[in-house]
Amino acid sequence: MPRPSVEVERRQQILDATCAVIAKSGLQQLRVADVATAAGVSTGTVHYYFETKKELVDAAFVFNFEESLARRQWMRESTREPLELLQEIVESYLPSSGKSLRAWRVWAQLWAEGIRDPALRRVNEDLYGQWRQLVAEVIKAAQDAGTARAGDPVRLANMLVGMVDGLAMQVLLRSPSMSLATMRETCRVFVTDLVGC
Repeated sequence: MPRPSVEVERRQQILDATCAVIAKSGLQQLRVADVATAAGVSTGTVHYYFETKKELVDAAFVFNFEESLARRQWMRESTREPLELLQEIVESYLPSSGKSLRAWRVWAQLWAEGIRDPALRRVNEDLYGQWRQLVAEVIKAAQDAGTARAGDPVRLANMLVGMVDGLAMQVLLRSPSMSLATMRETCRVFVTDLVGC
């Protein structure tokens, strides 16, 4: 039996490969064999860690979110002025390239599948709730610092997160009327003019 650290690394390797396959081919096309190939392991190894494809997919969505938060740990440790930090948070979530773009593609698949799957809806509510809470906390800090207008920080966070999500979906769909640059500017103006004071 492998050492615990090897098991943890192997599990993460499989989950990372699962996210890559979901981002590239979509959830409906996901095959355990494709995940195994992407991870450089056998299908038996994948099934050692995840008995079913459903278990693998659910774990991959959690992994995707945790990876996003880990890449943004600096947000919780930042000493920047809160409104400036809010702009940086939004910028870091744009579906621009690399890991961020991949994460958005995985989230889009989760949302689509979550319409039919109550377990994925719970995953979304738990993990996505953490993202909304972070945004609300930064808005509240900006209000406390006197740089954001008064109002319910949760409501403002929901407005901002909803806008980011909707615009990101349009960017992912390559809408001619919503480029990444347009999304970036729209979000910047929202934070500056509608959250800031």
